[in-house]
Amino acid sequence: MLDRINSSAADRIAALAQKLLAKRGIERAVGRDQDLTESGLSSLDMVNLMLAVEAEFDLKIPDRDMTPANFRSVAQIDALVAALRAKA
Repeated sequence: MLDRINSSAADRIAALAQKLLAKRGIERAVGRDQDLTESGLSSLDMVNLMLAVEAEFDLKIPDRDMTPANFRSVAQIDALVAALRAKA
């Protein structure tokens, strides 16, 4: 479990992705720029990742931002979270 105060948003997002991979029996680190579907996440996992990111960062991702491009990698999710937090 990551320390929410001392962990970067990217580390927290990577941990969420790794948790979903672990549920599929895939034990591997997720690189910042690594394609998450190529890492083993299914389309259902991606939906669960979107929901987990909303819960982790206590934000609502607008429907227009729920695109495959925004959830392709940890870096892209991190950029989306940063943009949404800046608007809040």
